[in-house]
Amino acid sequence: MTIIRRRSLPYENIDLSIKVRPDRAMTTKTIALSLGLILVAGALYAADPFEGTWKLNESKSKLTRGTLKNTKVVYNSRLIRDKVTITADGVDADGKPVHSEWKGRFNGKDYEVTGDPNADTRSYTKVNDQTLNAISKKGGQVVAQSRIAVSADGKNRVVTVNGTTAKGKKFTNTAVYDKE
Repeated sequence: MTIIRRRSLPYENIDLSIKVRPDRAMTTKTIALSLGLILVAGALYAADPFEGTWKLNESKSKLTRGTLKNTKVVYNSRLIRDKVTITADGVDADGKPVHSEWKGRFNGKDYEVTGDPNADTRSYTKVNDQTLNAISKKGGQVVAQSRIAVSADGKNRVVTVNGTTAKGKKFTNTAVYDKE
């Protein structure tokens, strides 16, 4: 019987397979950090319930004839750092188109409003996450006080305005807006 010995070659003991073993702890940390950043970004984006475009729902509103009627209001806090821009489109007491703009903070201080025939400054104070109070002034005199409340689901807001018309008549308006 003949025994054939197999001769070992020098390259036979080399492992040519590629083994990728990701560090489990590092992978878990990376995933957790990514999810955390996504959640924080989402929370910051959705944090302000006033943000966005609001359209007047006239059938649910009670507006005094001869007063300003804003049919569309846009809140934007992303244009200017630490400031909010509020633009409103509607009609004045005579039915003429009106476009007003206010830029400021919700800190109770007066900021200029342009395009509003009834006011030249307005101040907003944040009551809570869903509610604002506003005071409109013309020539330093208060002409209207408003309360703006966004519903818990964020789909509607109610603006209650107590004021005086340019003719000196007191009024109360309740405007209901739907989020677009």
